[in-house]
Amino acid sequence: MAFLFSLIVLAFAYAICRFLLMLIPPNVPSIDVDASDVLDDGNQTPDNSFIYIPPRGRTPQSETKVQCYEPATMKYLGYFPALSRAEVDERVAQARKAQKVWAKSSFKQRRQFLRILLKYIIEHQELICEISSRDTGKTMVDASLGEIMTTCEKITWLLSEGEKWLKPEYRSSGRSMIHKKAKVEFHPLGVVGAIVSWNYPFHNIFNPMLAAVFSGNGIVIKVSENASWSGCFYFRIIQAALAAVGAPENLVDVITGFAETGEALVSSVDKIIFVGSPGVGRMIMRNASKTLTPVTLELGGKDAFIVCDDVDVPHVAQIAVRAALQSSGQNCAGAERFYVHRDIYALFVSQVAKIVKSVSAGPPLAGKYDMGALCLLEHSEKLQNLVNDALDKGAEILARGSFGHLSEGAVDQYFPPTVIVNVNHTMKLMQEEAFGPIMPIMKFNTDEEVVKLANDSRYGLGCAVFSGSQHRAREIAAQIQCGVAAINDFASNYMCQVFKCIFDEFDSVHVILNDPTKLKMLPHFSVPAIWWCQG
Repeated sequence: MAFLFSLIVLAFAYAICRFLLMLIPPNVPSIDVDASDVLDDGNQTPDNSFIYIPPRGRTPQSETKVQCYEPATMKYLGYFPALSRAEVDERVAQARKAQKVWAKSSFKQRRQFLRILLKYIIEHQELICEISSRDTGKTMVDASLGEIMTTCEKITWLLSEGEKWLKPEYRSSGRSMIHKKAKVEFHPLGVVGAIVSWNYPFHNIFNPMLAAVFSGNGIVIKVSENASWSGCFYFRIIQAALAAVGAPENLVDVITGFAETGEALVSSVDKIIFVGSPGVGRMIMRNASKTLTPVTLELGGKDAFIVCDDVDVPHVAQIAVRAALQSSGQNCAGAERFYVHRDIYALFVSQVAKIVKSVSAGPPLAGKYDMGALCLLEHSEKLQNLVNDALDKGAEILARGSFGHLSEGAVDQYFPPTVIVNVNHTMKLMQEEAFGPIMPIMKFNTDEEVVKLANDSRYGLGCAVFSGSQHRAREIAAQIQCGVAAINDFASNYMCQVFKCIFDEFDSVHVILNDPTKLKMLPHFSVPAIWWCQG
């Protein structure tokens, strides 16, 4: 008995010591990243801050340089090379050589890499946000929410949970093999390729990179031609952190270019991750099938935002406006279809119209505008065509926001926040992904009707359902064919890394398909399951 008591005391003392050790912050070195050539100190001369005028009549693929500019002002930022197939193959070969060394690294070393990154991000978040803002046109607030918070949450989740998810798993060997043991081990794939979008350049680079590196892989990331300037600076942060932990050179690489560069990456890596449009996703899957390269796609969205008749209307109206206008509507999980119960429809649209009329758009770094610019050239023309089609079919513009002071060369990079009513599903605005600051609002009568409306789409990324009864909201969301569902909240699933940071055969991405007939969400890559966020 005394011996047992001694064991209990020792176990308790050990647990206390472990807890105290957790309170001692690990020794995390600082890294220096040269940012002298990306800082806008306000003293630029006309020679190095001229307005970029994009060439007409030539396809980007015919260019050998990726030209970079600020969408909000059209100020020129510089250029990067469009890599050829041979150059991409060489970069992947270098990463493959480095990965063979890194695969033998310890989790202690990998965690230190993450801690160094986390420390730098927290200490330099304003710089990271400013660079994202200049390269994509988003406000500093949008950059902070979409770039900093999500990335930091991913890092902290990996630090606390990552190793556990990669440990071998023992499973049932079945009745006929009861005398055997069955174990699943996870081994690095090799070199992962990622082709990422432009709308959140920092997070979209770090999202696949963090888990790929933590799980022993190398990774080569092709950044969008619309966000290469920021992507190449963010790469410096990764390089400095890798060097600080003694990781092999070229373990992570960032490449620039157009379609040819991306096609070369697809055919040379061990797995490809793509975030972008359905059209490009189909081409990537087709090309990857030639080499049987595994593919993970996150494609377009046309998310439904459903408002039942038992909600706090003023409160939900504010969330709805944010869901539509965050990052000027250029958000993968942004709300693009609003369905409001007829009993509160009039009140809801009046509340939304009042808020939207107060929203002003302008150069984000001026610090006095609510919304920034559109990133892509000629995207405002596409948005106006969607609006015109809706107006021709009976829709009405209920409210619009305003513009601030815009430079002459950047006027076409802005689109006013717009509320449109009397919409229906014959309109392109309710069927095609807009990716802009437009709120089309449609009324519904019953829960059954709104489920049919929400499912009347070829997209299936996500949805948000608002009701005073969580049971009712869950019942509606359960019937909607989409990847993620938020209950009485918007896009909060991005902060829950248990589903946004899934290890898939030792590389990591979240699995969301645009086809609503496919899998919903794959927690721990097992049976399909939908993730609920309740607020």
